[in-house]
Amino acid sequence: MKGRSLPVRRVMRAMRIALALLVVAALAVTAAILPYRVLLPAASIPERREGELRIHFLDVGQGDCTFVEFPKGDVFVVDAGDGSFENDNRVISYLRGLNPRSLTLAVTHADVDHYGGCAEILRVFDVERIFLPPVSAQTEQYKRFLAAVEKDGCAQRTFARYVSYVDRSRAYLICLSPHAEGETDENESAAMLYLSYGGVRVLLASDASSEREEAMLKEYAISPDIFSNVLLDVDLAGVDILKVAHHGSANSSGEAWLDLLRPKEAVISCGQGNSYGHPAGETLSRLAAVGASCYRMDELGTIVVSIMDGGYTISYGS
Repeated sequence: MKGRSLPVRRVMRAMRIALALLVVAALAVTAAILPYRVLLPAASIPERREGELRIHFLDVGQGDCTFVEFPKGDVFVVDAGDGSFENDNRVISYLRGLNPRSLTLAVTHADVDHYGGCAEILRVFDVERIFLPPVSAQTEQYKRFLAAVEKDGCAQRTFARYVSYVDRSRAYLICLSPHAEGETDENESAAMLYLSYGGVRVLLASDASSEREEAMLKEYAISPDIFSNVLLDVDLAGVDILKVAHHGSANSSGEAWLDLLRPKEAVISCGQGNSYGHPAGETLSRLAAVGASCYRMDELGTIVVSIMDGGYTISYGS
């Protein structure tokens, strides 16, 4: 009897293995067609009020991810973190909580801590348009990201000065730098974006360096209106909120540049205990010298700016 039962046990074991392989294969096919992150629970986010524009500086550690949520529900994503498993989950869950009416994606810089999470956004959401930096990174990871953009088929635009996005609420984003599409240096080509809504002015500085700031100061000295286009005004003298460049690096946010901007509030995206020592003490001192209140994401987590009725409030800790 024992000898006869052995083949039966082997058959049963083979059947269980085959069934397990079929389940794995089915899950793989399903994941390819339907990304599992569509099943992630939506983040709990307070309902947006009538006429309110919100800027969500999402805590993704040592990286950049900003959601501009316009009053009618359209969302403009500026960078999307490094593409790590944890950060992708956080980005997708938060976007699901915002439940965007339409979605535009923008990559300000070809470093992975800016574009890493964009491919997953393209997989999970219907993206209408993507703005890309003028200089690509010569890495396999960035090439895979560009391939994901091509596969998605959304409209593409390359960042250059005066490239803009205008919302139906009359809020607008306009690119101040780089100057043109013909940039050659990856770091110097980081897109600096100016946001205006209801008299409140915000500058998102990406990874702009002191050298780029100095070049822009020279242009500003020629004409304070040099960054405005025919329809959209840019006023850099005394912005309300500054998204500090390059995670608070000592090689950005120079004294003369900050003296022009004189931001009331400064948001710094940096990870806890990061190996770069961001934000640098020199940068914090320069921000303090112009009277800016600093909001560090390594200390406060996600930071949300609410703009409404010509004023703004800041909350944090989610």
